[in-house]
Amino acid sequence: MDPSTGLWDTVADVVSALLLLCGAFLAFAAGVGVVRFPDLLARMHAATKPQVLGLILVLAGLSLRLRSWGAVATLFLVVVFQLLTSPVAAHMVGRAGYRTGKVRTDLLVVDELTRDQEAAEREDVGEHEQPAGPAEPGARGDVDLADTGDATPGEADAGDPGVVGDTGPGEPDDAADPER
Repeated sequence: MDPSTGLWDTVADVVSALLLLCGAFLAFAAGVGVVRFPDLLARMHAATKPQVLGLILVLAGLSLRLRSWGAVATLFLVVVFQLLTSPVAAHMVGRAGYRTGKVRTDLLVVDELTRDQEAAEREDVGEHEQPAGPAEPGARGDVDLADTGDATPGEADAGDPGVVGDTGPGEPDDAADPER
C-alpha cells in the first residue's frame, strides 16, 4: 500500500465527514426553523434554503466517501433535480398561501402580488360579466315570438293579411284557399 494513497484516502474521509456533519446541521436547522418561525413565508424560507444546501453537502460528503463514478453521477442528478424543483415548490407554496390569506401582508416590504392579483381579478370579472340591461333583439337566448310568426292564437290581429292560418274562430283562411 502506497503511503500517499493512504494519506489522500484519510483526507477524503475527513472532508467527507465534515461535509456530512455540516449538511446534517443545516438540515436540522431547517427543521427547527419550520417549527419555530412564526409565519408562512419565514417557514417556507427555512424549509427550502438551508435544507437544499444541507442536502448538497450531505451528497457531496457521500460521493467523497463512496468514490465511485456511478454513485457520483447519480448523486449529481439528485442535486440537479433538487435545485430545479425546490424553488418552484417554494414559489407555489408561497403563492397559494398568499392567495388564501395565510401571509401577513403587513410584514412585507414589497408587495407586488396584490397589485397583480387585483388586476387579474378585474380582467377576469370583465370577461365573464353580462350586460345588466335588456338584451338586443336577435341576441342569443332572446326570441321575440312576433318576429318569428309563431304567435299564439288570439295574439295576432285577425284581419292582418301577413298572418297565415290565424284568422279567428269560424272564419275561412283566405291564404290557405287560393280560389276564394
